[in-house]
Amino acid sequence: MLDRIQFGTDGWRGVIAEDFTFANVRRVAAAVALYVRAESEPARGLVVGYDTRFLSAECAREAGEVVAAAGIPVTLADQPTPTPAVSYAVVARQTAGAIMITASHNPYRWNGVKFKAPYGGSAAPEIIRRIEIHLHRLDRSKARTRWAKAATLETADLVSPYLGRLKSLVHLERIRSSGRRFVIDPMYGAGRGCLARLFEEAAIPYQEIHSELNPLFPGINPEPIEPHVEELRRVVCEGHYDAGFATDGDADRLGAIDREGAFIDSHKIFSILLKHLAEDLGMHGEVVKTFSTTQMIDKLARKYGLPLHVTPIGFKYVCKLMLTRDVLIGGEESGGIGIKGHLPERDGILNSLLLAEVMADKERTLGELVEELSDEFGPHYYGRVDLEVDKAVGQRLVREVKRHKLRRVAGLKVSRIEDLDGAKMWFADTAWLLVRPSGTENLLRLYAEAPSQEQVKVLLEEMTGIARRAA
Repeated sequence: MLDRIQFGTDGWRGVIAEDFTFANVRRVAAAVALYVRAESEPARGLVVGYDTRFLSAECAREAGEVVAAAGIPVTLADQPTPTPAVSYAVVARQTAGAIMITASHNPYRWNGVKFKAPYGGSAAPEIIRRIEIHLHRLDRSKARTRWAKAATLETADLVSPYLGRLKSLVHLERIRSSGRRFVIDPMYGAGRGCLARLFEEAAIPYQEIHSELNPLFPGINPEPIEPHVEELRRVVCEGHYDAGFATDGDADRLGAIDREGAFIDSHKIFSILLKHLAEDLGMHGEVVKTFSTTQMIDKLARKYGLPLHVTPIGFKYVCKLMLTRDVLIGGEESGGIGIKGHLPERDGILNSLLLAEVMADKERTLGELVEELSDEFGPHYYGRVDLEVDKAVGQRLVREVKRHKLRRVAGLKVSRIEDLDGAKMWFADTAWLLVRPSGTENLLRLYAEAPSQEQVKVLLEEMTGIARRAA
């Protein structure tokens, strides 16, 4: 089973009871403990958190006991806790890092392990490589690892300090005075009760759905994209609410619904927040986006004279730049956005609050904010398709695209190709199509952006056909 433990863009994930087992969780925890003992400061301890998935609490306790047995003090969350709250606990408690039991937005059959570094963000690729080396050494070793004297394991509330931190970053009184009403959808995940608690304390009208503890995530995947936001859309429209916010399984990503029922995807949220920070708040800094993110970010960065960096896909690359440069905002296609002055980390709950704050300050709906962006920079439509394709087939197709084997797609001439992560075909300067194989699953991901929804649809459909024929 050990050869199935492979870290992807954001930790290790596996199917529960197949490769995600107690034994493998203990091995990953032991590898993290070896890393901390050898290359960090074990006396600082580790935080261990978990989401609402099946056996997450039990796996977190197992991981905590392995780490404590290695002589590293452990602070274990006393309840399902958002990943950004765990990351904040790392910084606030000045620990050597954190283990987070979560599979983020994956379907209910999955679970996983993330490692958060001492700076309270995604572990850099070099840290993950070191943990993997320790994992492989454990696998090869015939002898039982002998640890020093066991350390303490204590439980703690990690949610309350985190919510207190968020209250210092937003103006809840402005949101309240605007009279806006919201629907909150934690998608049965670790964000349940968090936004609700803040809105309750600030007397902001709200309704929370999908807040019960149900590890089957009935009827949805805990990913804040269509079609999983359909119930949120219905409640917003039928109740005449001003907006709806959906966070994923560990609450570090965000999707939103406008009062008219329109889905506001991560690209539009990223753009709205960048404009708010630079134009309304007069903040400065650099902008970071991943390779699969909208071109609207490039246009906004040029308008405000902000340096722009484009990274491979995975928030760990955004995080690395947030640690070394003066980054105002960094984000990715899948809904994760980090903001200056908080953590080098995605935070779906904070970004929900910031969207509500923008609506209050600008006296606009989310739809109107998107329309303003489209009027100034032109329409930007986006789509993504995930295909179940053997890894070798996906990798071969990407190589063919890089070698310019495809000259046209959906009648559009390929003008240039970029290969920062996968292969991105450009069609003049108004549309692009990215082909990228998953690093850990038999998936080929197709991403497209164009000036019309129909063009996006046609690009994805034709590339899907090409991929299926190749398979």
